[in-house]
Amino acid sequence: MNDLTVILEEQRTHLRAVAYRLLGSVHEADDAVQETWLRLERSDVSDVDNLPAWLTTVVSRICLDQLRSRASRREDLGVEPAGVPDPVTDPAAEAEHADAVGRALMVVLDTLAPAERLAFCLHDLFGLSFDEIAPTLGRSSAACRQLASRARRRVRGQGEAVEVDRAQQREVVAAFLDASRHGKFDRLVALLDPEAVMSADAAAVAMGSPALLSGADEVARMFSGRAQAARLTDLDGYAAATWSVRGEVKVVLAFTVENGLIREVELLAGDLERLDLR
Repeated sequence: MNDLTVILEEQRTHLRAVAYRLLGSVHEADDAVQETWLRLERSDVSDVDNLPAWLTTVVSRICLDQLRSRASRREDLGVEPAGVPDPVTDPAAEAEHADAVGRALMVVLDTLAPAERLAFCLHDLFGLSFDEIAPTLGRSSAACRQLASRARRRVRGQGEAVEVDRAQQREVVAAFLDASRHGKFDRLVALLDPEAVMSADAAAVAMGSPALLSGADEVARMFSGRAQAARLTDLDGYAAATWSVRGEVKVVLAFTVENGLIREVELLAGDLERLDLR
């Protein structure tokens, strides 16, 4: 076997475990690992410093695509039938995670938005940092932290609270867009956390956006009178906004709302096909 094959075989159990937690199906997990192998064969990884981390990212993206496709088809696949073995074969690892990743958890995970499920699983179950998860979702570390927090509340049995958060977040975002369209600076400031930030990915910066603004006044000044073409949409199951040119989405505005105030606005223009827009 060549070196890449050896590394993949060493990582296979871990990759199957990640894929299973994300997809809830042994067969789909195996397919995801196989697709990861094919992508490894087709890729130049000579400059990759941490190949196991690269493989985890690839299998996570494959699973995320499958989850989003499943959600768009509104399929209720349920949980894996009883008697199908869990792919985590290491007894110590199995014992360590037995309580946290039982069948009941799989049922709850199926109720999460794809991005929430991925952020929660990779961070809470597999110990990846939000900085490591962020590139997979095309979101900031702070946004990934928020996604995992929402998922964690649902897993802990607070699904109703999550739905309230979702409704409140949409109300705040809609009010922000309205104030932006009409140039209501004071109203924008009132909807923003005093320490709110606006961040932009590299593609948005290339289009003329500042990379980072901090403070409610600065963020409000950026948006005052400038959202006439923005349209309310859903991103990862929560309210967001899009800016389009001739029907093609060019920029997505993602909002993190905490305690009824906007904590972060992200301008996303790169790899938009990876975002779960509805």
